[in-house]
Amino acid sequence: MFVDRSDAGQKLARELARQLSGFDHTMALVVALPRGGVPVAQQVAEALDLPLDVLLVRKVGAPGYPEVAIGAISDGENMQLTINREVCDQLGLDEEGVRELAREVLPELERRKRLYRGSRPTLAVKGRSVIVVDDGAATGATLRIALRVLRERGAKRLIVALPVAPADVLEELHALAEDVICLEIPSSFRAVGAHYRDFRQVDDQEVVRILEHANGVSGQRLN
Repeated sequence: MFVDRSDAGQKLARELARQLSGFDHTMALVVALPRGGVPVAQQVAEALDLPLDVLLVRKVGAPGYPEVAIGAISDGENMQLTINREVCDQLGLDEEGVRELAREVLPELERRKRLYRGSRPTLAVKGRSVIVVDDGAATGATLRIALRVLRERGAKRLIVALPVAPADVLEELHALAEDVICLEIPSSFRAVGAHYRDFRQVDDQEVVRILEHANGVSGQRLN
């Protein structure tokens, strides 16, 4: 049980430092999945003295059950969609139905992009090692699209860092990343929030504050 996301991030940073001893940090960076992954990633980036940015990926929820991920999308010139086919088969949803629901999510993704980045360019990942951080993974749909996007943008090495996730999701992530580091792997997984004492929602203002602070500390204009 983690106290909150900051506690999870501090513990994750210590584990990363242990497992990645000898790791070349020169061109590495930390990428968080908003919004819940940002406070976790802040602790990791500060502890490892790495720049921090976000990758805007958003879950596509099932009709009537928004907490159930049927897929995820990322921002960019073209909508990039990954589909949780097992869940979609259970719900009787075909690919076009998922795409229609994904299009409804795009405006919120664009809103967050404008708010979080402002005029700041996206951080360059080509040829770099990227530590991808979230506050946990239930289905892994959001992380899978994030890893695919980062790979397509030229990331050299992908390291997934999570406080908690079920074993089957971690197995899927291992196929997409060079390293997957997870602190807790419950035998009976219910929800990410069940492993935190304080799992209050992270709001936009907190994300903006953390990113502005990180950008100021690093002193880098990311491009």
